[in-house]
Amino acid sequence: MPEEKRLIQQCQKGRPAAQRQMYERYAPFLLGVVRRYVSSVEDAEEVMSEAIFKVLTKIGSFDFHGSFEGWVRRIGINEALMYLRRKKQQKMLLSLDEYDIPLVDESVFLPGPLEPGAMVGLLDQLPTGYRAVFNLYVMDGYKHREIAEMLGISIHTSKSQLIMAKKKLKALVEKHLEAQKKERS
Repeated sequence: MPEEKRLIQQCQKGRPAAQRQMYERYAPFLLGVVRRYVSSVEDAEEVMSEAIFKVLTKIGSFDFHGSFEGWVRRIGINEALMYLRRKKQQKMLLSLDEYDIPLVDESVFLPGPLEPGAMVGLLDQLPTGYRAVFNLYVMDGYKHREIAEMLGISIHTSKSQLIMAKKKLKALVEKHLEAQKKERS
């Protein structure tokens, strides 16, 4: 941790070597965060670059209260959501307020182990709105009220999108595992 603090302080002073080291340390992490939201690898790399640029230009505002990695993650998520808004993919979020969808949480279960990297590919198959809500809630720990504010939707729509995302993801996981099983046979 002292090494991370020193690196942050050096970046706050604008030292190019420290900025390069910060990029090397956090770019892969940010790409992983952004990639869960943005399905195209090329677009995710572009968003990651914007996020790391924002980290380096806003690092002076980091006050060492809380986790630096959490601060970086938040910037990556915000950049990914801004990208989705710019691309107008947010329109894929269905407003489900008028539909009577029960808000019972049906958790995703994994009927078997997935190979490394398979989950990102399965998440890519979700509609953008489902993927955004699923990632914000399940992967990043936001509450539905926060998600609703971030995405400009109602809390009910956030909950509905999560339920539908979990159902679709469960079906995708089962299909994926069945295909794996057939390949081994």
